[in-house]
Amino acid sequence: QLQASGGGLVQAGGSLRLSCAASGRNSLAVGWFRQAPGKERAFVAAISWSGGTVYYADSVKGRFTISRDNAKYTVYLQMNSLKSEDTAVYYCAAGVNIDALTALNPTSWGQGTLVTVSS
Repeated sequence: QLQASGGGLVQAGGSLRLSCAASGRNSLAVGWFRQAPGKERAFVAAISWSGGTVYYADSVKGRFTISRDNAKYTVYLQMNSLKSEDTAVYYCAAGVNIDALTALNPTSWGQGTLVTVSS
């Protein structure tokens, strides 16, 4: 079970850090996704179980950083230089590997957390 948190209202150019806490130990890759109003859910970033491999959507490369602390069963998404187009509900999800996550085929979804970027 995954629990996402950390969303909120921020001005353009600002930063937020999202957290995705798992209910227990697992060996799954974890990814972040977002869904803006009227749009389909889209892949944002993913990290392998070991943390050694990460992958980002082109739209967030250089601005967002995904990381994980397996001792705390938590994955983070540090979001910097936020833009109004980053406004969305952000979801975390677990999958067998990064390829499954980029294909929007995770094993399980967490609930969303709303990020609103004001311009």
